[in-house]
Amino acid sequence: MEIGQFKTVALVGRTNTPGIEAPLRSLADLLRSQGFEVVFEAGTAKDVGVTEFPALSIAEMGARADVAIVLGGDGTMLGIGRQLAPYKTPLIGVNHGRLGFITDIPLKAMQEIVPQMLAGQFEREERSLLEARIVRNDKPIYHALAFNDVVVNRSGFSGMAELRVSVDGHFMYNQRSDGLIVATPTGSTAYALSSAGPILHPQLQGFVLVPIAPHSLSNRPIVLPDDSKVTIQIIGGRDVNVNFDMQSFTAVELNDAIEVRRSKHTVPVLHPVGYSTYATLRKKLHWNEHPSQDSSAL
Repeated sequence: MEIGQFKTVALVGRTNTPGIEAPLRSLADLLRSQGFEVVFEAGTAKDVGVTEFPALSIAEMGARADVAIVLGGDGTMLGIGRQLAPYKTPLIGVNHGRLGFITDIPLKAMQEIVPQMLAGQFEREERSLLEARIVRNDKPIYHALAFNDVVVNRSGFSGMAELRVSVDGHFMYNQRSDGLIVATPTGSTAYALSSAGPILHPQLQGFVLVPIAPHSLSNRPIVLPDDSKVTIQIIGGRDVNVNFDMQSFTAVELNDAIEVRRSKHTVPVLHPVGYSTYATLRKKLHWNEHPSQDSSAL
């Protein structure tokens, strides 16, 4: 979307969130007063009782909206990002959650910053997605996209999972562990980080495999090229699941294979002018700052 071409703005809010109706309505009224056509995602409109603006399905939003503004946490951005990715709809994130790695506009600054961005003052980046399919007896039985990660893990009450991992058809290792995370650069600061994985810059062309509590301490995280195809076969263990962004999951059986690769789709994310990945990491991860540095600007 080129500068000055935002005409129809879709609003999306985190569901079942006390207090989210007021900022959504306030932003909608502000944008309408500035000449934008404002629409609501259908679930959001129903959740907050909005009837004075059109309520659209995801497909309708993708076809009609020039940009989507998300009020919520990173989980809300992950969910809507996966759904709108095929339509290439840019996202703007307003933090109405806790951590806010990709919902980077403070709620208190929303009414000042969002109009500036819609007027063309923004920085754009493309975030990669993963696509995964589960294959059983040589037939695909499930397919899903992931913005953060695809996680193969055991249930809380079963023993270790035994996984056979191959990359581009080449055997890598057999692993006994609580599971394995395949994470995008965006997802490297989520579950993968808590499992001692590396942080990948969002614009890095690659993704990372991170073992979860491996039996062998020599099983270490590894960053793979962007065009790699990872195959994870279940060779042992009970009650093994595959999770997609921790928002949907499906159970797998012995000998099932999970095939993961980069999706052809990306998620366009718009940031305020001056956005810095490093400032975000420093703030969200509480990295040490020099006492003389003014952190209020972050």
